Amino acid sequence: MFNSLKIYFTSDFLKKWITGILGWFASNKFGLVTRLMIEFFISFYKISLSECIKSHSNEYSTFNSFFVRILKTQLRPIDPNPYIITVPVDGKITQIGYIKGNKLLQAKNHYYTIDALLAGDKIMSAKFLNGDFITIYLSPNNYHRVHMPCDGVLREMTYVPGCLYSVNLINVYNIPNLFALNERVICYFDTYIGPLIQIMIGAIIVGSIETVWAGTIIPPRGRVIKKWYYPDANNKNAIKLLKGQEMGMFKIGSTVVNLFTPGRIQFIKELEPKKNILLGEPLAIKLPIIPKITFCS
Repeated sequence: MFNSLKIYFTSDFLKKWITGILGWFASNKFGLVTRLMIEFFISFYKISLSECIKSHSNEYSTFNSFFVRILKTQLRPIDPNPYIITVPVDGKITQIGYIKGNKLLQAKNHYYTIDALLAGDKIMSAKFLNGDFITIYLSPNNYHRVHMPCDGVLREMTYVPGCLYSVNLINVYNIPNLFALNERVICYFDTYIGPLIQIMIGAIIVGSIETVWAGTIIPPRGRVIKKWYYPDANNKNAIKLLKGQEMGMFKIGSTVVNLFTPGRIQFIKELEPKKNILLGEPLAIKLPIIPKITFCS
């Protein structure tokens, strides 16, 4: 009964109003009230500020500044091996594995399609058929900045309007197509392992999604799909990001989905659903590209 009510409440009932109000509160300064809220959050979720550059609650003037707190660099070393693709964010693996044709596993008995996730972009979707994917959930106590799993050149960004369902495990197991229904920002990169997509998925109470190259993408919350295109690596204005470099952030956590084209990577075998992972750890191994051999008749 409780689970059913929770799903209902987080589907449509007041979700955008709640998100807007809380987002406004989180981005403004309320002095002692803000500090008490931060301290309650730290206590409730058992967050250690000793990991952060700003290690005291009174150093954060807004709730959002606390949520996007910056960690001490040495605590998240990025694996330097160029053949290793690294974890892009702190979180818990929801699903990991192969894309079965056009279908990704959301949870047991729940699949959704690449087409739906990429908002009907069939040309883009075709590149990832039978590829690999990972879905990572950021809980409220996680570090909320998202980084690059490998070197890449940004080529496209798409904002997709949608629902604001919570992305907790209850909803993941009970709402079909959840990640393809929710509001999201899709980032497409050219990389040395081929095309790579990193998607930042919104949810209820996610007050903002930002990228390092465009600033705040959400809010405002639009009603139409928006696309931005960027130059290739040979252009002086190309946006190049290195492995481990920050590419965006959530103001209150949600989910990151990565898509890889087929035959380019092999996930580290120890990784599996429900496993906690940290930014910079090995995620996958770059596979050698086997050239196609053609035979003359």
